[in-house]
Amino acid sequence: MSEPTSTPLTEEAKKRLREKVDKLLAQAPCESTASIVLNGRTLSYKAVAAFVPVTAGGLDDKRGEPEAAVFTTSYFLEDADPKKRPVCFVFNGGPGSASIWLHLGALGPKRVAIREDGTMPAPPYTVTDNEDSWFEHFDLVFIDPPHTGYSITASEEARKKMLSVDGDVDALAECIRVWLGRHRRWSSPLYVAGESYGTTRGAALAEKLQEQGVALSGLVLVSCAMDLQSIVFAPRNDLPYALFLPAYACVAQYHGKLSGSIAESPEAARAAAEGFVVEDYLAALHAGARLSSATRRRVVNRLAELTGLAPSLVEEKNVRISDQTFFFELLRDRGQIVGRLEARVTGPMAASRTREWEFDPGIEAIAAPYTMAAHAYMSEQLGVDIHERYEVLSMDAHKQWNWNRGDQKGNGYACTSPDLSRALRRNPHLRVLVASGHYDLGTPYSATDWSLAQLDVPPELLARVQHHYFDAGHMMYTREADMRKLKRDLAGWLAG
Repeated sequence: MSEPTSTPLTEEAKKRLREKVDKLLAQAPCESTASIVLNGRTLSYKAVAAFVPVTAGGLDDKRGEPEAAVFTTSYFLEDADPKKRPVCFVFNGGPGSASIWLHLGALGPKRVAIREDGTMPAPPYTVTDNEDSWFEHFDLVFIDPPHTGYSITASEEARKKMLSVDGDVDALAECIRVWLGRHRRWSSPLYVAGESYGTTRGAALAEKLQEQGVALSGLVLVSCAMDLQSIVFAPRNDLPYALFLPAYACVAQYHGKLSGSIAESPEAARAAAEGFVVEDYLAALHAGARLSSATRRRVVNRLAELTGLAPSLVEEKNVRISDQTFFFELLRDRGQIVGRLEARVTGPMAASRTREWEFDPGIEAIAAPYTMAAHAYMSEQLGVDIHERYEVLSMDAHKQWNWNRGDQKGNGYACTSPDLSRALRRNPHLRVLVASGHYDLGTPYSATDWSLAQLDVPPELLARVQHHYFDAGHMMYTREADMRKLKRDLAGWLAG
């Protein structure tokens, strides 16, 4: 992918931007107190919304001025020993997404009420006490990376640097360092949790912090995306076609599009697809035009059986079913498209039955509830008095993202699993918890299985990595049963 471009700012605009960052950093933190009952215990806490000054990757000028104001929301257990109380730094992905999804969806002491099946509830949207909050185990720090939430950079140079894989990691590592110094928490056990692109960031951050002498006790990866080659459909990249197939089968079974024994349960559908990938499909993709006619017919028919798609369509697509094809073709006879991030959810096609991707039904169902509830919570309960737009998902940042790493040029397949491999080899106490949803067609569980299997560590180190599965989508915590399971799995992982 190309490097980010933007219209150069005038000198006056540069000055105003610098002044805006300085003004945000000069603001006093917004503090409030509350309590919550978790696991039968009443926990009193202090919430602090504040900006952290960040200078990343040597961007500071001769005066050492901060190059970004990064917005954070922190929760502290009252009367706790800071040396024993762990801290967990949390962010979402995108890239370009603020942290409200994990903040107000799963980890924080407040939660947005969402329907079990992933469909959109009617307004008004509010937050309620989150009985499954991770606050029982950690003080929590939710970070909105630069150009998400209220976070901004102070210059064009800083913006360009931080809208990149490595620049973003540098910025968040600096944010964590400054936060630890400001709150005197260097003695606390440290954890990092990220979702989606936040796992791309989190894997690299584990290594970056280790380089800076900061050892993590644990890393939580929700809906993993460490190896983009495993999830990006592109010419000459056959990997996703194989890695998405088990998730396709699971989704097709859910929507009643399979028949025979594989239709009996999602487990049966997934097992059949996983077996076919290993025994036949990978070899067929590798053979390409060298595949015999008889083998090709067999592969076409089996793909059709496992995906619920017509054999003629599978043949037309050269036995390669992309995510876009699956979204629009699985339920075309019903006039519906399948959700990407929550494939249990569907949405109506246009009357023209277009194949243009206008919106993701899976994310559309929760975007407005989270956005509106987050604004109300921050202003009414946290006392945040900022009238700028809160960027829940900055498409501008997403489109301008530079996926290259180091001196690499022109490679859109960013990969941070080598960073995590090195972190695991360097830090004997680092443990990793991975969570995947069976109905996630953005970062499928089966692609994550492959990615974790490629970690360059010996078996005894790989034993420190746990992968847990859930019966919902990308944001599995929107389903009550999975929300509780995620909390139980976390507690078991922490207990070792």
